[in-house]
Amino acid sequence: MRNLLAILLLCAALPVAAADRPVNLQPIPDPPPPPPGFELDPALEPQVTIIKRGTDTVEEYRVAGKLYMLKVTPAHGAPYYLIDEKGDGKMTRQESFDFGVRPPLWVIHSW
Repeated sequence: MRNLLAILLLCAALPVAAADRPVNLQPIPDPPPPPPGFELDPALEPQVTIIKRGTDTVEEYRVAGKLYMLKVTPAHGAPYYLIDEKGDGKMTRQESFDFGVRPPLWVIHSW
């Protein structure tokens, strides 16, 4: 019982103690400019074009005018991606962006 009373008094005293402290807020300074050679080139920013084809939506991703990825979102079903992995213009289909190791997730036993 004493512990509960002590905890309640401590909880009631914390807001009072916090209110007594003066607030000394200062604005955060602006970040320094990037070092030479690390400036962002606007030509390397990806450009996304969204095209509606019937009930499907196709998003084209380009860098410097070169198409490197398509995202196709059908009206019914999961979206899939067409990616130019080698840069030769041949697109390969991928269902998602799982590029890592995929361990097997088999159910061995359940209750």
